[in-house]
Amino acid sequence: MKFLPFIWRQLARNKIRTALTAGAIGLAVSLVCLLLTMPAGLDALLSDVASNTRIVVHNEAGLVYPLPYAYLQKIRAQQGVVSAASWTWYGGVFREEKGVEFPNFAVEPDPLGSVWADWNLDPQQLEAFRRHRDGAIVGRGTLLKNGWKIGDRVTLKGTIYPVDLSFLIVGEIPSERAPHFWFQREYLDQALRAAGRGGLDILGTVWVRVDDAARVAPLMSEIDALFRNSEAITASETEKSYFANFFSMLEGFVTVILIVTGLVALCIVFIAANTASMAVRERLGEIAVLKALGFSRRLIFGTLLSEAVLLSTLGGVLGAFGALGLTQILRSGGGWNPALGPLGSFIVTQTILVQGLFLALFVGMISGIVPALGAARRSVAETLREVF
Repeated sequence: MKFLPFIWRQLARNKIRTALTAGAIGLAVSLVCLLLTMPAGLDALLSDVASNTRIVVHNEAGLVYPLPYAYLQKIRAQQGVVSAASWTWYGGVFREEKGVEFPNFAVEPDPLGSVWADWNLDPQQLEAFRRHRDGAIVGRGTLLKNGWKIGDRVTLKGTIYPVDLSFLIVGEIPSERAPHFWFQREYLDQALRAAGRGGLDILGTVWVRVDDAARVAPLMSEIDALFRNSEAITASETEKSYFANFFSMLEGFVTVILIVTGLVALCIVFIAANTASMAVRERLGEIAVLKALGFSRRLIFGTLLSEAVLLSTLGGVLGAFGALGLTQILRSGGGWNPALGPLGSFIVTQTILVQGLFLALFVGMISGIVPALGAARRSVAETLREVF
């Protein structure tokens, strides 16, 4: 007797139940694989938006506390600094009823192209930004969201600074993920002086481009040591670390996701165990006949366990490769929806694929071992009494 065809024929006896069980296991394995992409996906997303040669300097007390503007020149003078630019939060609102909808900062126009060289800012637009005192460079994401285009004039109402400013959009940051709204620091400074509010002598953060990635860590220490005994102590960190602070609230969410993953795996065990138990109960008479014909307990146990493992493995293969295909679609240009572009970082890797397949194999073994062992241990007479 060939046992693999025999096992397959047993699974095919109730095609609907087998298909539904395999589908449930496949969906559960697919969900587990997708959830397992979360930790690595978030890290990849941070690595994608952050440069390894750019650091951020801010007040040690927190981002809401400013630094003296004089710090910028001292940082630029440090060895290894290619260029440095400051961001000063303006807090302007476009629609008062909605509040601040996008981050808007006063910046120096000259160092933008060198500090953010990897952002591929248009040199002609940067030159236009330098020429127009009221010019603004806006992230493509904000342009699309508000229906703006280059050449439009936009007015923002100040919330932190009591001046309203009108801007001419002269350029864009060529990324749909970029929400920024940059305008000239000098424009805000002059508006404050005209309103009798004094000049702008503070800044929020300093963004520094370093000439060599190996110099990043030493330079951060040097900058912080430079201002250690100053009126405002600085804290320097890599750009990736800076953005990670904004995602810190997601760390607990990722933990919850992993817990849910474990619960989903447990549900798979119950689903497969229920199917295996039903299949054994329906065939108690046949199992008794097989024993009477001389089939050993070990062979009966192995056959029944193999059925559960095969069913679970087939469902796991469908689920794991289905999750792989889905993430590949999202990765290739955001799939059918450009808004899904960032989800291209959440990829089912070979490691996750193998983990999904091993999960399916493990579920099949755990769910099938108890029904198979129970059926194999029953005597022929005991089994026949239960049937008749």
